[in-house]
Amino acid sequence: MNKTLQIILLGLIGVALLLGGFSGGFVVGHMLPYGGLQPSAESPTISPVTTPSGAEAATPQDLQTLFKPFWEAWGIIHTQYVNQPVDDVKLMEGAINGMMESLGDKHSTYMDPQTYKDANSQLAGSYEGIGAYVDTSGDYLTITSPMVGSPAEKAGLQPGDQIVAVDHKDMTGINPELVRQKVIGPAGSVVHLTIKRAGESSYLEFDITRAKITVPSASGKMLDNGIAYIQVTTFGNNTTQELTDTLNTLMAQHPKGIILDLRNNGGGYLQTAVEVVSQFQDTGVALYEQYGDGTKKSYDVIPGGLATDKKIPMVVLINEGSASASEITAGALQDYGRAKLVGVVSYGKGSVQNWVPLSNEQGAVRITIAHWLTPNGNQIDQKGLTPDVYVPMSIEDRKAGRDPQLDAAVEVLKAMINGTAIPTSVPTPTATPSP
Repeated sequence: MNKTLQIILLGLIGVALLLGGFSGGFVVGHMLPYGGLQPSAESPTISPVTTPSGAEAATPQDLQTLFKPFWEAWGIIHTQYVNQPVDDVKLMEGAINGMMESLGDKHSTYMDPQTYKDANSQLAGSYEGIGAYVDTSGDYLTITSPMVGSPAEKAGLQPGDQIVAVDHKDMTGINPELVRQKVIGPAGSVVHLTIKRAGESSYLEFDITRAKITVPSASGKMLDNGIAYIQVTTFGNNTTQELTDTLNTLMAQHPKGIILDLRNNGGGYLQTAVEVVSQFQDTGVALYEQYGDGTKKSYDVIPGGLATDKKIPMVVLINEGSASASEITAGALQDYGRAKLVGVVSYGKGSVQNWVPLSNEQGAVRITIAHWLTPNGNQIDQKGLTPDVYVPMSIEDRKAGRDPQLDAAVEVLKAMINGTAIPTSVPTPTATPSP
């Protein structure tokens, strides 16, 4: 075994063990005791396997007993597996991936080098693919929203579409994150998607030509009645600057009210969420991080926001695709009474992840380090935010190009501007919307 790779593997395992302490530690999967499999007529006698040279010595003393089965399994693979040679890098990645999966937290994962690169590219504002926001937490990769003007939108993909096959290969049982990697690809190439859509009796087939996707994370325009409409699609590297530019343009037109659209915004950087909150709220705590030992860290609002004047009423649009950093933003503005929330119950991702790059460009560990709480101490994880005015959007609405949620936001703002009564009770939905 390559000595350098062995040292790298030990280092990576050490990092993952340290990080895993935040989420309950290291869990070993099912295995027979070493030597417990007895020879039979179908299983010829196999010589005992020793630990790879130097592996135990390189393992920290207090972990040698724990890791003895691991190194024995490593040795068995290298001496007894039928198809040699094996790929040591894939074994290393598989070991880290197995550790992360054993935590039982869908947000704590191993990001291989390509996944890590792609994730950073999207937060940086551009990547190559079909141009759709997706949910990777279910059984299938699911479209939450096609991006405006993207190949996905032009092809006719809709929110809720489940990708059941890619290039005619069944994706049943395949991790949705791996499916996502198959869907993205070089601009100009074609990907064939087989789609399961609610209300359709058979699968739908799409050939989509990938393109370079440039995503403006914040944009806006003036609507009728003097209302400023602002859409934030992600919380990435460029969001704060793009939002500042948008607000400078819109606030110069003296809007009577503001709509902040966070629908289908899957989140991004926590610090960016604090900066977005700070553009609309002038004082206070934007959120709390609560760690496993019960301690909390507060993130204060940054003074100097461009739209903090409470004489200008505000509505925030949310839906089942609003998650993470977008929930931080909406939750803070709701708690302070700065904005009314209109739409449906949000996704409910109230946890904080660190992306920790691993050595030698071997990807990153995405690890949950805390849960976040709204300024009033509300827990959002697996619950979501409840809108002040509940307004669903049906598939029929989308097909017809209607937006009842935006229409409702405008009516709520008009009532706030005119000082008339607005809806205060939240109709109870027949079922919590699922992403």
